[in-house]
Amino acid sequence: MKDLVEVLAKSLVDYPEEVSVTETENAKSIVVELRVAQSDMGKVIGKQGRIAKAIRTVVKAAASKGEKKVIVEIVQ
Repeated sequence: MKDLVEVLAKSLVDYPEEVSVTETENAKSIVVELRVAQSDMGKVIGKQGRIAKAIRTVVKAAASKGEKKVIVEIVQ
């Protein structure tokens, strides 16, 4: 999931070298934290959070075969 989020984020931003993705695994879930440059934050979130919601939907669909829930957090 980490690679998927990283590819999606890098295709959206102006500074792809500043994209950082970390993955933390718990017993029931996987938390993926996405960090981008401050100037790219709006591009990743989108108007009314549409792009962020789309990223979460794609990751959720990719993770549907697994048993764990995947949570995508966009962190400053």
